[in-house]
Amino acid sequence: MNSQRWMNRQFFSFFITWGVFLPYWTGWMIHTKGMTVSQASLIMSLGLVVRGLSTLFVFPYLSGKFSSRTLLNGMAIGTLLSLLCSFPANSYTSLLVVTLLLHFFYPSLMPALDSVAGILVQNKQLRDYGKSRSWGSIGFVVSGMLLTVFTGALGDKVILWALLLGIMVFIALCFLPAPVVLMEKPQATKMKKGGMLQLFRIKYFGLVLVIVILLQAAHASYYNYGYIFLQEIQAPKYLIGMILNIAVLAEIIFFLIADRVFHKFSVGSLLTLAALGSTVRWILIFLFPNIIVFCIAQTLHACSFAMGHYAFMKYLTKYIPQAQIPNAQGMYSALALSWSTAVFTFFGGYLYEIEPKYAFFGMIICTIPSMLLAIFYRKLENKHKKGLSPTALIH
Repeated sequence: MNSQRWMNRQFFSFFITWGVFLPYWTGWMIHTKGMTVSQASLIMSLGLVVRGLSTLFVFPYLSGKFSSRTLLNGMAIGTLLSLLCSFPANSYTSLLVVTLLLHFFYPSLMPALDSVAGILVQNKQLRDYGKSRSWGSIGFVVSGMLLTVFTGALGDKVILWALLLGIMVFIALCFLPAPVVLMEKPQATKMKKGGMLQLFRIKYFGLVLVIVILLQAAHASYYNYGYIFLQEIQAPKYLIGMILNIAVLAEIIFFLIADRVFHKFSVGSLLTLAALGSTVRWILIFLFPNIIVFCIAQTLHACSFAMGHYAFMKYLTKYIPQAQIPNAQGMYSALALSWSTAVFTFFGGYLYEIEPKYAFFGMIICTIPSMLLAIFYRKLENKHKKGLSPTALIH
């Protein structure tokens, strides 16, 4: 079993679906189901709350009961059933219920895959996390490019069909052979020692977590309103998918070179650069709300998202014991990718209805504090010797 190739395939197939859901789901609710921007924002915000509960509590708990492969399969099947319920959902209430159900299962696949990658790295079965993760970004681009063609020809109703097809393919791949280590059931004694609160005994984990929470929260307006903002600034509909995918192309390039170019950079340095790039990105869109500058700002996704995520994964694989990886990933997914984004999705929606470009400028309320904290962490980091073991970093 070639673990690198297996991880490449899983990331690619999942992010093909994520490339449909993340940028288009809000627009699908607005244009296909007749929701207003404020209604769609509230649905997505509540969905992110459920996503946070699922990834913070349900995912780590199930990780202690089932093998990684079984957990992936179960979450994928739950996602498929949720999507099937989306077809008859036409009222606000029914669409809210279906979206909450979808957020319970679907986003948990992301920390599950990153946890799997972390386990493979620590077991010396995955050499290059960045390369595998770049295949996820490639899948994101592929789905966006294809969906642009179909939405332009058939309308936004194809968004749900595309997501359904992608999940069915992902499920089929999940049932193919996987690395043996992923089929092992976790040992209860190890999981007991790896309780969630134990993570905060690892030096600087809390500080790093706060920094990445702020970094990821700053993407709330882009993820939820980027699609309709491009329509607002009169971008041709057939180009919107391509423009959105500029960010992912930048992400792909970063992940492809990350392990080779940035392996000597400290976690603090990477987080500082990520926060700086994110701040510049949102200020550019605010100052120059036009298609050309939006495209230029998209390249900074390599900093605002990819570098921040890579920095956290670098910290995780270096300092977090294997038994605690699902807990760390669940906490990261819940707090950084879910709850913080939920809060700022609502905040961004309020600003968007006042003036669309304000929704992006408002995100510097996250990026500037994250940059200051990252600089502070970098100074603390430099006071300690490099290459400390996880146990050496535990108080």
